[in-house]
Amino acid sequence: MSKPHDPDPAPNPFSARHVRPGAIRFRFPAGKSAEGLLERLGQNNWQGQIVGPHGSGKSALVAALIASIERNGRRACLIELHDGQRRLPVSRRRMSAFGPGTVLIVDGYEQLGPWGRFTLRRFRRRRGFGLVVTSHKSVGLPDLFRTTTSLGLAHEIVRDLLGSEPSPVAADEVDQPFTSHEGNMREVLFDLYDLYEQRRVRRQR
Repeated sequence: MSKPHDPDPAPNPFSARHVRPGAIRFRFPAGKSAEGLLERLGQNNWQGQIVGPHGSGKSALVAALIASIERNGRRACLIELHDGQRRLPVSRRRMSAFGPGTVLIVDGYEQLGPWGRFTLRRFRRRRGFGLVVTSHKSVGLPDLFRTTTSLGLAHEIVRDLLGSEPSPVAADEVDQPFTSHEGNMREVLFDLYDLYEQRRVRRQR
């Protein structure tokens, strides 16, 4: 499915600008916080992994972690890798500017091939910058966080997006897409975007 867009002036609460990473705040479980993760990252020599399935909030967590890193006086550099990207899309010259005050965050680390991973870790040892990666399974770095979803969490996110305004989509309509997409919240929100648009068009006829 293509990324949702918003062709109509009337806002769709599930459009890209409302559901992109950073727009939806990450819901930490009780006793966890971005500041706590940053402290744990420091204890792990500024390296760690965020592990979880597709659509479980890894990118939203990264957005919260970046804000915490920068509030605490360090520089955060985010690199997002997509299917088939076996090398980092960043030059050695740029990476040479990284130092102990920088935390490099690689979202989609599992895309890197063995040589790409080896080169990145060797460069990190030489330059001393921090490294945080997201992946769908463990890649051998210290665990920073394991992301999961639940139906209750899905209901909370959808209620927040819908707000108090009248809507052609009800909050409890998240159940079926949540089950069919096996908890992948990204796909759930895409489905709700489509459902919202279909019903809005019918109401305007």
